Amino acid sequence: MPLPAEAFARPHIIIADTEAEQLSALALQMEHAAPLAAGLLLEEIDRAEIRPDGDMPDNVVRMRSIVQFEDDAHGARRTVLLVYPSEADIAAGKISVLTPVGAGLIGLSTDQEIQWPDRDGHERALRILKVRQPARLAF
Repeated sequence: MPLPAEAFARPHIIIADTEAEQLSALALQMEHAAPLAAGLLLEEIDRAEIRPDGDMPDNVVRMRSIVQFEDDAHGARRTVLLVYPSEADIAAGKISVLTPVGAGLIGLSTDQEIQWPDRDGHERALRILKVRQPARLAF
Protein backbone atom coordinates (compact mmCIF):
# COMPACT_ATOMS: atom_id res chain seq x y z
CA MET A 1 0.00 0.00 0.00
CA PRO A 2 1.49 3.40 -0.98
CA LEU A 3 2.30 5.85 1.77
CA PRO A 4 0.10 8.95 2.05
CA ALA A 5 1.62 12.23 0.83
CA GLU A 6 1.98 13.40 4.45
CA ALA A 7 4.44 10.54 5.07
CA PHE A 8 7.05 12.23 2.87
CA ALA A 9 9.01 14.88 4.73
CA ARG A 10 9.73 17.89 2.57
CA PRO A 11 13.42 18.76 2.22
CA HIS A 12 15.10 21.75 3.83
CA ILE A 13 14.81 24.84 1.61
CA ILE A 14 16.42 28.27 1.65
CA ILE A 15 14.86 31.48 0.34
CA ALA A 16 16.50 34.91 0.13
CA ASP A 17 14.90 37.45 2.46
CA THR A 18 14.02 39.95 -0.30
CA GLU A 19 12.50 37.19 -2.43
CA ALA A 20 10.52 35.83 0.53
CA GLU A 21 8.93 39.26 1.02
CA GLN A 22 8.14 39.70 -2.69
CA LEU A 23 6.81 36.16 -3.08
CA SER A 24 4.63 36.41 0.04
CA ALA A 25 3.07 39.62 -1.25
CA LEU A 26 2.53 38.05 -4.69
CA ALA A 27 0.95 34.89 -3.26
CA LEU A 28 -1.39 36.87 -0.99
CA GLN A 29 -2.39 39.09 -3.92
CA MET A 30 -3.11 36.04 -6.13
CA GLU A 31 -4.90 33.81 -3.59
CA HIS A 32 -8.27 34.18 -5.33
CA ALA A 33 -6.99 33.87 -8.91
CA ALA A 34 -4.58 30.96 -8.28
CA PRO A 35 -5.50 29.45 -4.91
CA LEU A 36 -3.60 26.16 -5.24
CA ALA A 37 -0.27 27.66 -6.33
CA ALA A 38 -0.57 30.65 -3.97
CA GLY A 39 -1.26 28.34 -1.02
CA LEU A 40 1.63 26.04 -1.91
CA LEU A 41 3.99 29.00 -2.28
CA LEU A 42 2.95 30.47 1.08
CA GLU A 43 3.51 27.08 2.76
CA GLU A 44 7.00 26.85 1.28
CA ILE A 45 7.89 30.38 2.41
CA ASP A 46 6.61 29.61 5.92
CA ARG A 47 8.80 26.53 6.29
CA ALA A 48 11.90 27.93 4.55
CA GLU A 49 15.12 29.07 6.14
CA ILE A 50 15.24 32.76 5.24
CA ARG A 51 18.72 34.15 4.58
CA PRO A 52 20.11 37.52 3.48
CA ASP A 53 20.64 37.73 -0.28
CA GLY A 54 24.42 37.77 0.15
CA ASP A 55 24.36 34.48 2.10
CA MET A 56 22.54 32.45 -0.54
CA PRO A 57 24.39 29.41 -1.91
CA ASP A 58 24.77 29.32 -5.72
CA ASN A 59 23.09 25.92 -5.98
CA VAL A 60 19.74 27.07 -4.56
CA VAL A 61 16.78 27.77 -6.86
CA ARG A 62 15.93 31.47 -6.71
CA MET A 63 13.93 33.80 -8.87
CA ARG A 64 15.53 34.01 -12.33
CA SER A 65 17.54 30.83 -11.72
CA ILE A 66 17.90 28.45 -14.63
CA VAL A 67 16.91 25.05 -13.26
CA GLN A 68 17.36 21.62 -14.74
CA PHE A 69 15.08 19.12 -13.01
CA GLU A 70 13.45 15.76 -13.43
CA ASP A 71 9.71 15.45 -13.07
CA ASP A 72 8.72 11.84 -12.51
CA ALA A 73 5.18 12.57 -13.72
CA HIS A 74 6.54 12.93 -17.25
CA GLY A 75 9.79 10.99 -16.85
CA ALA A 76 11.69 13.77 -18.54
CA ARG A 77 14.36 16.31 -17.73
CA ARG A 78 13.36 19.92 -18.17
CA THR A 79 15.36 23.12 -18.10
CA VAL A 80 13.42 26.24 -17.15
CA LEU A 81 13.92 29.82 -16.05
CA LEU A 82 11.94 30.55 -12.86
CA VAL A 83 10.15 33.89 -13.28
CA TYR A 84 7.32 36.05 -11.94
CA PRO A 85 3.87 35.47 -13.50
CA SER A 86 4.03 38.48 -15.86
CA GLU A 87 7.20 37.05 -17.48
CA ALA A 88 5.99 33.44 -17.84
CA ASP A 89 6.18 31.86 -21.30
CA ILE A 90 6.11 28.06 -21.29
CA ALA A 91 7.13 27.89 -24.97
CA ALA A 92 10.28 29.88 -24.12
CA GLY A 93 11.02 27.78 -21.03
CA LYS A 94 10.00 30.50 -18.57
CA ILE A 95 7.91 29.02 -15.75
CA SER A 96 6.04 31.12 -13.21
CA VAL A 97 6.74 30.69 -9.53
CA LEU A 98 2.95 30.94 -9.19
CA THR A 99 2.35 27.53 -10.77
CA PRO A 100 2.44 24.29 -8.80
CA VAL A 101 5.80 23.27 -10.34
CA GLY A 102 7.31 26.73 -9.92
CA ALA A 103 6.27 26.90 -6.26
CA GLY A 104 7.79 23.45 -5.76
CA LEU A 105 11.17 24.43 -7.21
CA ILE A 106 11.81 27.61 -5.21
CA GLY A 107 14.37 27.16 -2.45
CA LEU A 108 15.49 23.66 -3.41
CA SER A 109 19.18 22.86 -3.94
CA THR A 110 21.00 20.66 -6.42
CA ASP A 111 20.33 16.94 -5.77
CA GLN A 112 17.28 17.59 -3.59
CA GLU A 113 13.95 15.96 -4.35
CA ILE A 114 10.47 16.92 -3.22
CA GLN A 115 7.17 15.07 -3.41
CA TRP A 116 4.90 17.72 -4.91
CA PRO A 117 1.28 17.94 -6.07
CA ASP A 118 0.26 18.79 -9.62
CA ARG A 119 -2.86 20.77 -10.57
CA ASP A 120 -4.96 17.62 -10.11
CA GLY A 121 -3.56 16.87 -6.65
CA HIS A 122 -1.47 13.87 -7.74
CA GLU A 123 1.91 13.65 -6.00
CA ARG A 124 5.07 13.31 -8.05
CA ALA A 125 8.78 13.78 -7.42
CA LEU A 126 10.63 16.86 -8.62
CA ARG A 127 14.43 16.36 -8.47
CA ILE A 128 16.87 19.23 -8.94
CA LEU A 129 19.76 18.29 -11.25
CA LYS A 130 21.45 21.66 -11.85
CA VAL A 131 20.94 25.27 -10.81
CA ARG A 132 22.51 28.25 -12.48
CA GLN A 133 22.10 31.83 -11.36
CA PRO A 134 21.50 34.47 -14.08
CA ALA A 135 25.12 35.64 -14.36
CA ARG A 136 26.43 32.11 -14.99
CA LEU A 137 27.35 30.59 -18.35
CA ALA A 138 25.04 28.10 -20.10
CA PHE A 139 24.93 24.40 -19.15
